[in-house]
Amino acid sequence: MDRRIIDTTPKYLAIAAGFADLIRSGDLPAGTRLPPQRQLALERGVDLTTVTRAYTELKRMGLVEGRPGSGSFVRAAVAAAGGSSGFDLSMNVPPQPAGLGEGIAEGITRLLATPGGISPLTYQPAGGVLRDRAAAARWLGRRLGRLEKDRVIVAAGVQSALFALMDLLLGPGDSLACAALTYPGMKTIAAQRGLRLVGLAQDAEGLDPAAFEDLCRAAPPKALYLVPTIGNPTTATLPPARRQAIVATARRYGVALVEDDAYGALAEDSAPLAALAPEITWHLATLSKCATPALRIAYVAAPDPHAALRLAAGLRAVSLMASPLTAALATQWIDDGTLDALTAAIRAENQARQRLAATLLPVDAVTANPDGNHLWLTLPAGVGRTGFVAAAREAGLLVVASDAFDVTGAAPEAVRLSLGGVPDRAALRHALTLLADLLRRPAVATPAIV
Repeated sequence: MDRRIIDTTPKYLAIAAGFADLIRSGDLPAGTRLPPQRQLALERGVDLTTVTRAYTELKRMGLVEGRPGSGSFVRAAVAAAGGSSGFDLSMNVPPQPAGLGEGIAEGITRLLATPGGISPLTYQPAGGVLRDRAAAARWLGRRLGRLEKDRVIVAAGVQSALFALMDLLLGPGDSLACAALTYPGMKTIAAQRGLRLVGLAQDAEGLDPAAFEDLCRAAPPKALYLVPTIGNPTTATLPPARRQAIVATARRYGVALVEDDAYGALAEDSAPLAALAPEITWHLATLSKCATPALRIAYVAAPDPHAALRLAAGLRAVSLMASPLTAALATQWIDDGTLDALTAAIRAENQARQRLAATLLPVDAVTANPDGNHLWLTLPAGVGRTGFVAAAREAGLLVVASDAFDVTGAAPEAVRLSLGGVPDRAALRHALTLLADLLRRPAVATPAIV
């Protein structure tokens, strides 16, 4: 008996499934125009109603959208083309320089092969061994001026250093001043420590010194936290006059300055606050933005050696110590020039990616620093940040709404885009093209609700 398998799948679903496979595989990229319905009906030998139902099904699946007068197009949902999970523009990481993995492996091998190379394989002091602190002092000293190694602490990343520092400087209920839009990690620490964050006005040049002066005149905070160079999230860099004004106010009212200089190594800018007022400034510099987060190494320049010892005691309770192996690798990279080469490569790639973004995104909506890893995107009138972030997620794009940074409860309609997490410029071009498409057609930036 001739037993044949009969395909009972409705024709419209078979057509839809065929297009869906092509879209999800990346063979039909975002923006591709599907054949006109009448043309496809003739080609497939089906009636027009069947094709219309197939296209409707593709729209229901979120893969296709209709544009009145133009036809049906593959939606931005193909950001997940090739079966990937999409494009992450949310994590503020530097682009990975070519050969970084091999460089880490070669560096560790070379490190362990040196006399005494086994020393980074055991416990070390909470603030780092003398050799690592001396190397950090030399590296920081390029921006801060002469710096004694006794003032320097090696920490397991900036987050642990900030937590230990907040524990050292402030108690529950104390006020910590910061920009109205600030680093989310500090918001998390403040919540954990029971601190009261006071958000200060800011503009295109960063935190407003007059707002800081007014706060100090009314009720001085224990400390002021700020990211003075390529601020996170707005990318603003404080000009010299503002830095001088902030330092003068802090001195006058006895306010400690906590300078998170995460991006200072990437940009040519004004002198750090710690160079202007070392006696009241805690300067933190991570290698996560100018080399790689994989090291988990940050350096802290304390106001004096005694203060450094107090912070080291706090770090011992928080993280015990920085990784001795990656701290030693960082020292080797400082000594042999590898860190400078990595920073230069990241800076150059950041500049190329920022130029690319400038060609694809509305120039009047973008605030950026050419050396930075991220940019700040103000949304068009009528486009809410919550809906836009959700629509971007549907399109396979992860971005961060302003709420993540907001301290005052007055978050603007804006998002932060981090350009370094996408693997290469071709992928970044695709991601930003999808994002620009959402911006041009605000109606699309409204997620479906069922």
